Amino acid sequence: MKYSEEISNKLNELLIKNYDAEKGYLNAMENVDSPELKMFFKRRATERSQFAKELRTEILRYGEIPEDSGSFKGAMHRNWMSLKSLFTSNDEEAILEEAIRGEEASLEEYKEILNDRTLPPSIDSLLIKQKNAIQAAINTEKVHEELVS
Repeated sequence: MKYSEEISNKLNELLIKNYDAEKGYLNAMENVDSPELKMFFKRRATERSQFAKELRTEILRYGEIPEDSGSFKGAMHRNWMSLKSLFTSNDEEAILEEAIRGEEASLEEYKEILNDRTLPPSIDSLLIKQKNAIQAAINTEKVHEELVS
């Protein structure tokens, strides 16, 4: 496999995760009543959309084709979040818990790809910036979860 193809494959994995996260946050936004949580989820969705744009740009820069949608697993997670919110007495807490779980999975994927030392410095710094933003979102979500509980 060519170097550019190898990098693009790794970036496409993250791209799909970001599509999934954006859709998940938009879904979460529709399933909460709190204006503060709605705004929080909207900001996270916008952030993930921006991450996806940055990743698409890098993939194209390497002459490869970016993925154009999320994963089946991501769709299943969103469906689970919707179902869970229907049957849970405290919707917002359950939705926040699922959002945190999804973000922690994304964070692990970023860490895994960053551990591979074959990435060029420009991509490495982009991924570190995105990983740090995801970590900050997790920390903020945990604070929100404490407030909702």
